[in-house]
Amino acid sequence: MDERTRLRLDVSYDGTDFSGWAAQPTRRTVAGVLMELVDLVLGAGTATGLTVAGRTDAGVHATGQVCHLDLPTAVWREHEGRLLRRLARLLPGDVRVRAMTEVPATFDARFSATFRRYEYRVTDAPWGAEPLRRRDTLAWPKPLDLAALNAAAAGLVGEHDFAAYCRRKENATTLREVTRLDWRRDPDGILVATVRADAFCQNMVRSLVGAMLVAGDGRRPVQWPASLLSRRERASEVTVAPAHGLALVEVGYPTDPAEYARRADLTRRLRVPLTEA
Repeated sequence: MDERTRLRLDVSYDGTDFSGWAAQPTRRTVAGVLMELVDLVLGAGTATGLTVAGRTDAGVHATGQVCHLDLPTAVWREHEGRLLRRLARLLPGDVRVRAMTEVPATFDARFSATFRRYEYRVTDAPWGAEPLRRRDTLAWPKPLDLAALNAAAAGLVGEHDFAAYCRRKENATTLREVTRLDWRRDPDGILVATVRADAFCQNMVRSLVGAMLVAGDGRRPVQWPASLLSRRERASEVTVAPAHGLALVEVGYPTDPAEYARRADLTRRLRVPLTEA
């Protein structure tokens, strides 16, 4: 068998016109577009094993997505000096590969990850979102109180069963550890939620945001989002926030490459992999 080299790809994209990350035969997806052009440059089937850190849903953006793929080492050596620029010329404007880095074969973009960090942007300005940011910022129709948002967020930090906030899948756990969840108001008035966890189940981030927003505008008490953690089924009264306000901004990995395999083994034992965000 030919020697192969594993590459880490750092990817960003505007998710507006994509049906999510995962390849689908009849839909435009980030993985589909990326692999189509890699195949065009290197030859069909040359690159294998495309694996992503977080399978973002339709409409969700990324500034810090990570994936890996494998190439025959001889092909990588031939193209490594110019592959990034060739892809830059061919890829559509709404997806960029920002870096391609050779990594050990033990690196797994999904299972070696120690955390994912998302941000959700909201404006409560009475005129709505600025035209240049309308694709990544939710316009909320009521004034939002920053202190109330942070009070609601505080009750959701920690290890919990987030079944009330997830789309449950058979034989998959909804136990997650949220290590950071807070809100800030930037100088331009935009409210930004930052949420970091070891992993997320499907719709979890957008559901958490939806619950916090109705606490932030006063329609629910600030204790309400945390009170739902006692549920063992999806809470029907929680509205999933629209996808376009959400972006995957960072994926963390062990600083020591020797830890990639150990982290991947630990993650596989902890849970069945789920779709992200």
